Amino acid sequence: MTTSIAPKQTEVIHSPIWQAATWADYENCRDDRNAPERLRLFFHDGFLLVTMMGWEGIKHAEVGDLFVMLFAFWFNFHPEQTAKSLGGCLMEKSGKQAAAPDLVLYLGDNAPTWNKGEPRRIDLDKWAVPDLVGEVSDTTLASDLDEKKRLYEALGVPEYWVIDVKGRQVLAFQLQSNGKYQICETSAALAGLPIALLEQTLDQLAESTNITAAAWFMQTISQLIEPSN
Repeated sequence: MTTSIAPKQTEVIHSPIWQAATWADYENCRDDRNAPERLRLFFHDGFLLVTMMGWEGIKHAEVGDLFVMLFAFWFNFHPEQTAKSLGGCLMEKSGKQAAAPDLVLYLGDNAPTWNKGEPRRIDLDKWAVPDLVGEVSDTTLASDLDEKKRLYEALGVPEYWVIDVKGRQVLAFQLQSNGKYQICETSAALAGLPIALLEQTLDQLAESTNITAAAWFMQTISQLIEPSN
């Protein structure tokens, strides 16, 4: 017999709480047809986090969309490299971990695809983990730097970004040979991209929109990178 593990709405908005749970609890929550449609689920080491997409607010949406645009502009200058963005998609390793990161980036030709009749999530027993995941941290910074960081370490995600909305900083981590994250100053997934440039782009939001900030980023990298012919 399982119990209800979904947090109250006020907890979802202001203070995400990881609750003790089994994998069966996670599956019940994932498969509950009466649950709100836009749940984000995270499971790791016997704890479950349930949040609701859409309650994060305007700043979260603004920054999340900004970074997807940054991905597009970056790879526009690297047409030789295939990339796919799947932000917000639920991914799971059966019986062990589950997560729905704000940003999900796959490089190369082995990104997950969906076929009719399959579950609408990324099966990490079938597909590789993403090359990069990121969390937009407006009200969730503590959890993103603690529980979620350990979750992505356990999954073996090579690169993890925590985008601090209020502090206008990007904390980027790369997985080391010991299975632990170490903070980095240059992205490996977006090879050669200085993390400081991402922070400078965030600074643009103080006086402009996310579309204008993305255009500033594109103009800046165009001066740093010679487009491939």
